[in-house]
Amino acid sequence: MLLFIKRLFAWWDGATLGTLLTIAKHGRKVGEDEFGNIYYEEKKPGIYNQKRRWVTYKGYADGSRVPTEWHGWMHHTFDAPPTEAPLPRKAWEKDHQPNLTGTIYAWHPKGALANNGHRPHATGDYEAWTPDEAKS
Repeated sequence: MLLFIKRLFAWWDGATLGTLLTIAKHGRKVGEDEFGNIYYEEKKPGIYNQKRRWVTYKGYADGSRVPTEWHGWMHHTFDAPPTEAPLPRKAWEKDHQPNLTGTIYAWHPKGALANNGHRPHATGDYEAWTPDEAKS
């Protein structure tokens, strides 16, 4: 029962019941990425003679969790999905990483509150303003 209620309302943690029904009626599975996200395409072309494309996320729904090759396919940059025509990888390319902002893995600079809030002292090229100097 809890899973049913979650599917009705919890769009941020997987697909809702409405999305799953739409995919079952109008879509076909195209592939899956290394993160477990599943990609679908509309069976028949819709408006403008173009097929709609969907992704159902495994876990939290975050657009930055879509790898580059699937992002290009989702936005109709590539006609064939990466399962049929994989993108060639360059030697200098790094593996895809989702945006970590707002998570415990986010980068925090020195002096940030998440890093104990200690900043280095001024280096001597900074002169603090005081209100007494402004009066003269």
